[in-house]
Amino acid sequence: MSLVSEEFPEVVPYRAEEITIPADVTPERVPTHIVDYSEAEQTDEQLFQEISKANVICIVYSVNNKKSIEKVTSHWIPLITDNTDKDSRVPLILVGNKSDLVEHSSMETILPIMNQYSEIETCVECSAKNLKNISELFYYAQKAVLHPTGPLYCPEKKCMRTLCVKALTRIFKVSDLDNDGILNDNELNFFQRTCFNTPLDPQALDDVKNVVKKNLSDGVRDNGLTLKGFLFLHTLFIQRGRHETTWTVLRRFGYDDDLELNQDYLFPLLKVPPDCTTELNHNAYLFLQSVFDKHDKDRDCALSPDELSDVFDVFPYMPWGPDVNNTVCTNEQGWVTYQGFLSQWTLTTYLDVQRCLEYLGYLGYSIIAEQESQASGITVTRAKKIDLQKKQTQRNVFRCNVFGDIVKPVVLFFLFQRQKTIREEHRSYYAISTTYVYGQEKYLLLHEVFPDFDYLTDADLACDVVCLVYDTSNPYSFEYCAKVFKHYFMESKIPCMMVAAKSDLPEVKQMYGCSPLEFCRRHKMPPPQSFTCNTSTAPSKDIYTKLATMAMYPHVSQADLKSSTFWLKAGAGATAFAVLGFAVYRVLLKQR
Repeated sequence: MSLVSEEFPEVVPYRAEEITIPADVTPERVPTHIVDYSEAEQTDEQLFQEISKANVICIVYSVNNKKSIEKVTSHWIPLITDNTDKDSRVPLILVGNKSDLVEHSSMETILPIMNQYSEIETCVECSAKNLKNISELFYYAQKAVLHPTGPLYCPEKKCMRTLCVKALTRIFKVSDLDNDGILNDNELNFFQRTCFNTPLDPQALDDVKNVVKKNLSDGVRDNGLTLKGFLFLHTLFIQRGRHETTWTVLRRFGYDDDLELNQDYLFPLLKVPPDCTTELNHNAYLFLQSVFDKHDKDRDCALSPDELSDVFDVFPYMPWGPDVNNTVCTNEQGWVTYQGFLSQWTLTTYLDVQRCLEYLGYLGYSIIAEQESQASGITVTRAKKIDLQKKQTQRNVFRCNVFGDIVKPVVLFFLFQRQKTIREEHRSYYAISTTYVYGQEKYLLLHEVFPDFDYLTDADLACDVVCLVYDTSNPYSFEYCAKVFKHYFMESKIPCMMVAAKSDLPEVKQMYGCSPLEFCRRHKMPPPQSFTCNTSTAPSKDIYTKLATMAMYPHVSQADLKSSTFWLKAGAGATAFAVLGFAVYRVLLKQR
C-alpha cells in the first residue's frame, strides 16, 4: 500500500487487494501482479493455490521481532518448499520491514539463512513508514524472476555453476571470430553491439581489461580478453549484483532460464511445402566459409581430426561420424576438404533441414551473420512440378538415386576420383559433390538404394534422376535394372541412365530378353555408359556431369540426350568452369 500511494497508511487492512503494476512504469518493462496473503482472512488451501501460481515470493519479517525472524525458517520456507515442485523452485526474497524502528541491521542473522537455502535470491531491509527501499524491493522481486542468481552462481562455493560456465564458454568461442583464443577490441565491440546495441569506447575497453588484469594474471593476453578473463568478468558482474548483464548475454545467444539452448532459437519456423526442397543460400555459404577458415589453422584447405573437433566444440555432441569422410571430398590423409565441408552442409540441408537449423544455431549463425534466425540462411525451392511446367529451375541441388544388385560404394565414390577400402560401420549410402552444367555449379547428391526390389518405398523413388548400375561381367546383373525401370520408372517423368560398371573386364552376354543397348533404345534412354574404377588414372567424371545435366533438364528429349553435341556443350562448360574455379580458389587461399 505504501508502494502504490507513496505514503504510509495509518489504518492497514488484514489483506491488500491484488495490485497490478503496469509494464511502462517498471525498469524491466514487465507487468507485475502483487498478491497479498493474510492468515486471518484466508485458508491454507487458498495460500497453497497462490504459491503454485507465483513466480517469486516475498517473505516479510519484522526486524525488531526475533520470533518473526525465526518463523522464516521454522514455518514459511518449509511450507513453501512442500508446496512447490523440487525441479522448479520459486525464488524467495527475504524482506525485513520496520527498519525505521531499530538502529541495528538484521543482516547478521539473515545471511546464514541465505547461505542455507539456495532458493533465497536476496534479502532487503525496508520501511513502509518512511518508504525506504519499498520500490527497490519490488524491483529485486522482478529481477529474481527475470535474472535469477541461482542458475548462474553457487554462493557456498563463491563461483559460477557448471552450466553457466559451459554456456559462457560457447559464447566466447562463437565470438572469437579468428579463433586465436582471445577477444580483441574488434571482437569485444562486436560482442557489445550484439548484446547491448551499443559499442564500448576505447577508454571503457581499457578499463574492463585493467580490472581483469588486476585480479587475474592470465585474464588478458596480447591486449585481448582470454576465456578465463571473460568468465572472471561475468563472475564479477554476478557478485556485484549485476547478473542482469550476464542474463542479457545468455539470452541473446539463445539460452533459456535453465541455461539450455531455447527450442525456438534452435528450430525457428520454416515452412517447406510438398514437392519443394531446401538449400543453403549465399549468406549461409559465406558464414560456413568463415567457419571453415576460422578453424583451418594450418591453411591446408582441409580439416584435420583436431580441427574438425574444434569446429564442433560449441555443440553438445559430435554431429559428424566417420561416414562423412566417405560421403564428401577428402584429401590424401582422408580429411574433409573445403569443398567437402560445404558439400556435407548442403547434404544435411537437403535431407534434414531441421537438423541443419539446429547445427547453425550451435555455431551462432543468426548472431555472427546478423540475421533474424537460421531460417534466413535457407532457401525453400519452388515446387518441382512448376519447374517442369516452366522448363527451367533455380535449384542448385539435385538428387540421383542409384539402383543395382551389385555392391555400389565404389560407384558412389567415383566422383572423388580414388578408390579405398571402406569399413562397413563407416559406410555411407550418400555421396555429394559439385559439377558444372553449362557453366553453372550444381551439387549432385547420389543415394544408394537397397536392392530389395519388393521393399522400395516412396522415399527410395523420390529423386531428380535415376542411375541404374549393372555389372558387365555378371550375366544376371542387368535383369534387376530392367525390372526396376519397368516397374517403377517407365511411366514416370524422371530421367534414367543405365551404367555398365566394371567395363575393364570382358563383357558377357546378359541373360535377358534383349541386350542393354537394345533395351535403352526401346525405352528411349541414352545408351549404357561404360564405367570402371580399375584404371591407373582417375576415373572419368563424365557420367556424373551427364546425370546432373539430366536432372537439371528433365524436359530435354531423349533424342537430344543421345546427341554428342548436347553432352559436349555441357562438358565444355564444366571443364572451363572447373579450371576457373580452381584458379579462383587458389586466389582465395592466398588471401586466407
